[in-house]
Amino acid sequence: MPGPAPPRRPRPSAAAAVDEASFHAWLARSLPAGRHGLLPLGDDAAAVRVPAGSVAVVTTDSLVEGTHFLRDSPPEAIGRAAAAVSASDAAAKGAAPAALLLALLVPPGTPRAWAEGVTRGAERAARAVGAQLVGGDTKPAPVRAIVSSLLAWAPPHRLAPRTRARPGDVLVTTGTVGRGGAAAYRLRHAPAGPRRLRALRAILDVRPRVPEGRRLAAHARAMLDTSDGIADAARLLAAASRVAVVVERAALPVDPALRRLPPAEGEAALVYGGDYELLAALPPGAFPSAARAVRGVGGRLTRIGRIERGAGAWLEGPGPSRRPMPPGGWRPFGRGRPPYG
Repeated sequence: MPGPAPPRRPRPSAAAAVDEASFHAWLARSLPAGRHGLLPLGDDAAAVRVPAGSVAVVTTDSLVEGTHFLRDSPPEAIGRAAAAVSASDAAAKGAAPAALLLALLVPPGTPRAWAEGVTRGAERAARAVGAQLVGGDTKPAPVRAIVSSLLAWAPPHRLAPRTRARPGDVLVTTGTVGRGGAAAYRLRHAPAGPRRLRALRAILDVRPRVPEGRRLAAHARAMLDTSDGIADAARLLAAASRVAVVVERAALPVDPALRRLPPAEGEAALVYGGDYELLAALPPGAFPSAARAVRGVGGRLTRIGRIERGAGAWLEGPGPSRRPMPPGGWRPFGRGRPPYG
């Protein structure tokens, strides 16, 4: 007579805490790189084929609970944002993303469902820009944080560093200005419930301009993203290239969401940060061809100013008046207001 059946191993429930071994086993089963990678997922490293004629562009970024997201932020939205902010840095060099590494730092007892949601969101965002999530790490930490590192490929002669803007160049941006600031305003004023959930998703809605960056890099002398807002990006470009960057207020493609804010709040949101567009300096006469190239991948390019001799970043208008570019609204290491404060 057969003996009693062996006890079944319980499946992890949504409330189960992160356990490194079982979580890594889930990764190997769930991610495409675990089934098709040159090295198995969970090995000491990942292997990626290098395209002929390309150089590696490598970038890393991090999102920290309480600074970039909140405890009730949807985990998949956090994962998408983690991958997308690194992809935005690659886009600013005209690079094609290839492989993403993701490190999850979580307090003991963090629900495994949270870690799985973050991972799924990151993998989907990576896949959307042509990359794969190929590995990473999991470690205990006092607060939740995600570190994303991206490997991308680019032609070495089209990297568009920040240092090459020249007097006479045209200043351009993709997309709109102020979308991140508008999302921050909505989060600060959202009541509990569905509106707050939508606001939590919106503040993490990063849209890396990878196709636009690859097209724009063929025309740009210098390029960077506007993760910290148009004002900070203009200052960084001016300092790196040792030029004056003049932004024409009337030319800015203001995001439609800003028009629904009180005027003073709208002006603050304009330079707040979190736009993740591309800011570039083009040689004189290059704008028409660059704009056509960006339109060819469904993007939008707007001339918003110019590069002059001198120093600093300037906001011009209304009229001929000019003043120093206002500071951005959010300073993680300073006194700026966080998106939810």
